[in-house]
Amino acid sequence: MLDVINIQNAKEMLIYIADKIIGQKPYLTEIDSAIGDGDHGIGMAGGMQKAKDKLNKQETFESVYDVFAIAGKAMLMSMGGASGVIFGSLYLSGAKGMEAKPELTASDLAAMERKSLEAIKERGKAQVGDKTMVDALEPAVIAMEENAEKGLLEMLRAAEAAAAKGLEDTKGYTAKFGRAKSLMERAIGHQDAGATSVYLIFQGMREYVESK
Repeated sequence: MLDVINIQNAKEMLIYIADKIIGQKPYLTEIDSAIGDGDHGIGMAGGMQKAKDKLNKQETFESVYDVFAIAGKAMLMSMGGASGVIFGSLYLSGAKGMEAKPELTASDLAAMERKSLEAIKERGKAQVGDKTMVDALEPAVIAMEENAEKGLLEMLRAAEAAAAKGLEDTKGYTAKFGRAKSLMERAIGHQDAGATSVYLIFQGMREYVESK
């Protein structure tokens, strides 16, 4: 079990998450087709593939934050549209401007995700209850902050559980953004695709750390 995430761990973890999302492409497409444009799975899988390719090609990294920044930038450049900006920011914004470090503690990872959350909310203007990825991301970040002192695995278990609850809650919301917005009450009962991706990312982090 890992106590800290070093550069190699970060690279392996983000590749593990990329493979997980790529494998869930049909599932994400199906969820998004119910109330969205149906392209979320394609966009996420494409962005994660580009992030994976970039990480595999890069042999040296200046710091552990550099790993996240490179993956986020690859997603941002390849996905296009709102999804690219938002999901690219999930990795990139938290890592940007951070003091170079060879490894991350649980508290460092929580601080990075908080920074990403704030950047995403600033860009997208979404709040909890708007039926977006923020519904899963914000509770996950809060859970990270509340459990960071328990170590990486316990923190990520708490974050995964909070993201799962946030995702489940999206079924009860009407949407404030995207195509689902026009469906109004008809969107109730369906989960948000972006929140689903966030949940899978946190699940992937927990699975990777637990496997080490």
